[in-house]
Amino acid sequence: MNPDLPQPIANADSKVYWEGARENRLMIRKCNGCGKTHFLPRYLCPDCWSEDLAWIEACGRGTVHSFTVIRRAPTPAFTGKVPYVVALIDLEEGPRMMANIVDEHALDTRIGDKVEAVFEERQEGAKIVQFIRRA
Repeated sequence: MNPDLPQPIANADSKVYWEGARENRLMIRKCNGCGKTHFLPRYLCPDCWSEDLAWIEACGRGTVHSFTVIRRAPTPAFTGKVPYVVALIDLEEGPRMMANIVDEHALDTRIGDKVEAVFEERQEGAKIVQFIRRA
């Protein structure tokens, strides 16, 4: 745990997501109107604009859609983390999310790699969803 890294800030739309992360659960939204899943948490379905949404637990597995290697820290808190990988992950349930790849061989990440969610601890019990590559 790095106490200098930023804390997540929950709002009404993302509160359940961050509570799930504290329990090592990746929560996403599913529309009861059209049946599609989505990420980022929001109060309207981005496909059909329905307000009839439910939270579901994702399996935490996905595939790297794209990625970049960050070589310059955006703030002093990230200086010890560079270089690191930020990836777009296509979750098995359908939505795409952005997160870091954090395993020891993260710099070997390639498009199409299979990944699995892990939860990085921050201050006061908060956790951030990150990913590791799977064999």
